[in-house]
Amino acid sequence: MPSPADLLFGKIAVKNKLVDEARVRECLGLLQGSGNGGLGKLLLQRGYLTAGQYQAIQAHVQKLSGSSALADAAAVLPKASPSAPGPISARELAARDYSRLAGGPLDAYIEDARRVGASDLHFQVDAPPFLRIHGEIVYLRHPVLGPGDTEPKILEILNEHQRSVFSKHNDLDFCYEAPHGRYRANVCRQRKGVDAVFRVIPGKLPTLEELHLPSVLKRFTEFRQGIVLITGPAGSGKTATMAALVDMVNERQHDHIVTVEEPIEYIIESKNCNVSQRNVRVHTDTFATALRSAMRADPDYIAVGEMRDLETMAMAITAAETGHLVFGTLHTTNAVRSIDRIIDVFPPKEQDQIRAMVSESMRGVISQQLVPRADGLGREPALEIMFATPAVANMIREKKTFQLPSVLQTGSKQGMITMDDSLAELVRQKLVTRETAAYFAESPDRFR
Repeated sequence: MPSPADLLFGKIAVKNKLVDEARVRECLGLLQGSGNGGLGKLLLQRGYLTAGQYQAIQAHVQKLSGSSALADAAAVLPKASPSAPGPISARELAARDYSRLAGGPLDAYIEDARRVGASDLHFQVDAPPFLRIHGEIVYLRHPVLGPGDTEPKILEILNEHQRSVFSKHNDLDFCYEAPHGRYRANVCRQRKGVDAVFRVIPGKLPTLEELHLPSVLKRFTEFRQGIVLITGPAGSGKTATMAALVDMVNERQHDHIVTVEEPIEYIIESKNCNVSQRNVRVHTDTFATALRSAMRADPDYIAVGEMRDLETMAMAITAAETGHLVFGTLHTTNAVRSIDRIIDVFPPKEQDQIRAMVSESMRGVISQQLVPRADGLGREPALEIMFATPAVANMIREKKTFQLPSVLQTGSKQGMITMDDSLAELVRQKLVTRETAAYFAESPDRFR
């Protein structure tokens, strides 16, 4: 029979909505009068609680045990967020048994992905569910999924409009909202069946400090017009960085901000600014049409979720030249490639004119990667930062972008840094290993 301490622990966990009652009853049934935090340890081992949540509840159990304050336990415990990721490594995650979720709702898998601090959940045919945690794929200890396991559960979470779009196109990008948080989702049909991937969106807007980004990036929010590019490979945190910068503007200025995304990830509530967020294919047809419309909506700042084609880039440059500050993301790996990507997308006969326009409107480039930590408990951002000084503008205009790395190396006093120098600093702080730095570096030999 569970001890009074275990029952008290379970009551606090349920009343604070950290664990549902069914899971507490499940774990209580597995106990044999262990006491002394037995229920809490079992909830922690099974991934139902994070280490921080366990420690907070256990401290209050010890304080309240033997008292008559059982009914007031939840009121005494500070509210803890069920979305806070626990300090778990990929190896620890791989050791956990997830077969308990087999046959259950898809929502339970999604909630668990958030709980353990994963960035993505993959729910796909012919494989067990798997998570991406700290940049690494981990297959869960769970039966392999078949077509009959994935399609019904995926369709179950879609609304009528989303089912109609998926039925017509066999592809769907949308934002899934649940009591435990928001998720960027993709559903697609492949030869074996229907698959879904969910990207976990943190429960609140991040700050630069929480993202471990340098304070020098605040300077990008102080411009009144131009383009700021945030670049990097998929999954490198571009959206989070842009959201942090936009929210900084939201707090400090008294202006109008328009965001164009597909789908909307972070919800940015209006603070000192008025914020309008538009979802491509829901509130507007394309990025380009949304930008064209935005310029007639008296904006001061425009955030573009992805500058993916010529028309979108042309509209972004036009917006920058007409007195707006544009934040945009690109899938490029450094400052030089970012500038060249924008120019090369235009026809050759237009490139000289575009080069001149970019040299005048470019305010800077933030190129980032997320690098696995040496302790296996997270990732650290490595950044290449370029501010558009007169020397940078001249190199862009004169087709000498290949010389930009030398400007970055000598521009440290202005806040500039190369990717390899950023990686070297992470190695110096012992946050990442030399081997990991070499893998992500432009010049791997520097770390060997």
